[in-house]
Amino acid sequence: MVESNWQCPSEWSEWSQWLAAGLHARNRWRLPILLAGILFAHGRRTVTSWLRAAGVSIGFQDYYYFLAALGGKTKSVATRLLVLVLRTLPLPDRLLAVIDDTPTKRYGPMVEGAGIHHNPTPGPADQKFLYGHIWVTLSLALRHPWFGALALPLRAMLYVRRKTMAKIPKWRGWTFATKLVLAARLVEWMAPIVRQAGKTLWIVVDGGYVKAPFLRRALRAGVTVIGRLRKDAALRDLPRKLRRGQRRGRGRPRKYGKHKISLAKRAAHREGWVAVQCTIYGQTVTKLCKTFLATYRPAGALIRVVVVLEEHDWYPFFSTDPNATAVEIIEAFADRATIEQDFHDVKEVWGAGQQQVRNIWTNLAVYHLNLWMHRLVELWSWNRPHGELCDRSRSPWNDADRRPSHADRCKALRRKIMEHGLSTLAAVWWLPRKITQLANRLMALAP
Repeated sequence: MVESNWQCPSEWSEWSQWLAAGLHARNRWRLPILLAGILFAHGRRTVTSWLRAAGVSIGFQDYYYFLAALGGKTKSVATRLLVLVLRTLPLPDRLLAVIDDTPTKRYGPMVEGAGIHHNPTPGPADQKFLYGHIWVTLSLALRHPWFGALALPLRAMLYVRRKTMAKIPKWRGWTFATKLVLAARLVEWMAPIVRQAGKTLWIVVDGGYVKAPFLRRALRAGVTVIGRLRKDAALRDLPRKLRRGQRRGRGRPRKYGKHKISLAKRAAHREGWVAVQCTIYGQTVTKLCKTFLATYRPAGALIRVVVVLEEHDWYPFFSTDPNATAVEIIEAFADRATIEQDFHDVKEVWGAGQQQVRNIWTNLAVYHLNLWMHRLVELWSWNRPHGELCDRSRSPWNDADRRPSHADRCKALRRKIMEHGLSTLAAVWWLPRKITQLANRLMALAP
């Protein structure tokens, strides 16, 4: 058994061993070594850069085989990591999870599962399409007591177009599923674990997931869904209640009202607007909104609708819990933006998509490793103060009070590990002061 070049903090080692316990005993020892290599890899973050940083380049082939096997075990490892989050952090009784999809660009025709997809961020070149993978990702949105709203990525599923399925070898055992079905599977995976922990779960989605194949399965899982409605959504009023003594006709009672509700007319009406105070994006603001109950066929029953008036337009939101307040719905949907920050950090800090592997299960493994590294670093830095995570004294042009970014947290963890190694060495051998000062300067410059 090979050991890593880096001696990580005790809690990090315990977490790594806890995650590896869900793998086969023959290969589970490789996961902590690989996590340490991902942490210290630099440059283009390929799998080979991970192995070089971990000091296990000689046995690189075994680690590639390990990644292929890990791709089939992402569910069990993600479950253990979710349990770790539930046990480690002081979480509220109601948890808020966010679901959205994001692409990672790939290159080469032999990459399994990669295809042509719409580009959500065209950029200056206005590239409407890109070639790569699409990941339907689930994150846990939290509000840090010091640093505001942030999210911890939990698990992802790879969406492969039906046209691309023919390029995947049949012995891979990959089956086709739409984005809505993949999102519903993520909810069905998370809901029982959260319920067993004695907490309730709210799911926030964008308008693309407000459709019956997702909503019906999410509601059967016992969660509340918060989302954005289309402005021409087919809403109806509540079914009329029978008066006392009035007999109901034959057949089942009505679930939906007879009359349609026009969101545009409701938003255009000048009366009925109420001012509410909400905490969104770290600031307390006043919003003008209208709220009412309606029936919506994709949701299968009654929903709470909130129409929010902005300076330039109006936006309709909804909750499948009719008892939810307008403030709760607005704040929950605002926290959906935390998953966009996750996508940025996973791609820019950890280099998701740069691991040019071809096997579809290996692709699944490397993307999840990036997600898990993001979450482990956030767990490690959760209770650490601002001064320990970020020192902007050498950057006077920067805002000293700005919260530490995820890159700052990663750098703080690397510095902690290197300082521990230096102090361990100094306890055994006497080091000249110049050597110690040089080492400290090098650690300050570490990426």
